[in-house]
Amino acid sequence: MEIFEALILGAVQGITEFLPVSSSGHLVLLQRIFRINEPVLLFDTMVHGGTLIAVFIVLREDIWNILRRPWQPLTGLLVIATLPAVVLALVFKDPLERAFASGAGLGFAFLVTAAALGISEILAPRTGRSRAGRPREGNAMTWLDALIIGVLQGIAIIPGVSRSGMTLSGALSRRLARDFAARFSFLLSIPAILGALVFQIKEFGGGGLSPGIGPGPLIAGTAAAAVVGFFSIKFMFKIVRERSLWPFVVYTALLGSLVLADQYISRMFF
Repeated sequence: MEIFEALILGAVQGITEFLPVSSSGHLVLLQRIFRINEPVLLFDTMVHGGTLIAVFIVLREDIWNILRRPWQPLTGLLVIATLPAVVLALVFKDPLERAFASGAGLGFAFLVTAAALGISEILAPRTGRSRAGRPREGNAMTWLDALIIGVLQGIAIIPGVSRSGMTLSGALSRRLARDFAARFSFLLSIPAILGALVFQIKEFGGGGLSPGIGPGPLIAGTAAAAVVGFFSIKFMFKIVRERSLWPFVVYTALLGSLVLADQYISRMFF
């Protein structure tokens, strides 16, 4: 992998980690387009680390509040929502690595993201009253809400299924206020990304870096993901608060259809 390719992949990670379009799915797709054949799960984890830096900067006040009062209800809800993804990642580690390498099922996974986002926009209330009812603020969130969001996040370990999209969809479908839904989704990315980093720490020991990916591309990709991720979080907050997720529904549905067409008809990249 060249540094230029790493910069592009890192920037894509920074954009797509927080937009509900699946960062892992886009990385797999671009790796196919660029014909990158070496193992890339370590690179994927490193650029996720770059987006983690962006989360720490943007949500520093929320994070500091949790650190000052770690036993508050929000902490417990984040723990509950994290557990399903941890279990699924441990159980399906090998199939997950094969999915990253092959891109199998990528088109269908994008369509799953589109369906989840569409359903959430239908079910989610806006501010004030609507047929769906009044939105619930964060202090009204329950352990069942957190568990449902966590299960949806667990499904998003599949490349092409968006983590932010699934957690946002879960929160909005449970009629949580849109601003809190976005904030909870971004906070929930912290243990998810930290878990991935710990999960891949063995890649740095003994055998060193993944074959074909040196320290230069890793650093470049991580830096690009951090910078672009910062602006993506700011942008996504504005979208969730003031607009709808329907453009992302259309985008992921169209992308999934194009990937399926390539996988089963043209076979240019898959």
